[in-house]
Amino acid sequence: MKRFNIPEINAGSMADIAFLLLIFFLVTTTLNVDSGIPRKLPEKQAITTPIIIKDKNFLEININNKNELFIGERTVLIEDLNNIVLDFIDNGGGFDKNNKACNWCNGSKNPKLSDHPTKAFIAIKPARETEYKTYIQVLDIVNSVYMQLRNQLSLSEFNTTYSSLETQLNSNVNNEERKKKVEFIREKYPLLVSDL
Repeated sequence: MKRFNIPEINAGSMADIAFLLLIFFLVTTTLNVDSGIPRKLPEKQAITTPIIIKDKNFLEININNKNELFIGERTVLIEDLNNIVLDFIDNGGGFDKNNKACNWCNGSKNPKLSDHPTKAFIAIKPARETEYKTYIQVLDIVNSVYMQLRNQLSLSEFNTTYSSLETQLNSNVNNEERKKKVEFIREKYPLLVSDL
């Protein structure tokens, strides 16, 4: 039987071609990047004394694995959360750390709710299986209540909304008066929200 020599294929350049194709696909492919939630985390502070918060100044919003909301032992509908948070923050039923009353608060001064907006802490505690969408809805409602209260105070004090002051402050125009107004509103309604 006669053997035939099969000509060999030069595979030396195959690696070069594969490498070039890989580079081509890496350069031309676009990747979706999740932007996440724009939150600025505070600097780590050395706390020498423990912080004591009265129960009435602490609102804990629990979200279970069925995406149900609980405040204490009570089940809450997500539609009612806006009013609950608004009443809690803007209650004005007591004094701040300097023993000054909240003369800008429009709340009912309920003795069971927060003393002052500077003492109203809100904690959002989702379960591990909570849907991301539900958590974002709750966080969005809490942030929108703060924005609503800040806008109301800014309109009464400066005849312009807090949103417009903040937008103008974030533009390239550096204005000290605008910065002082924004800081004034933030001091009156500080964003005291934590994730547990």
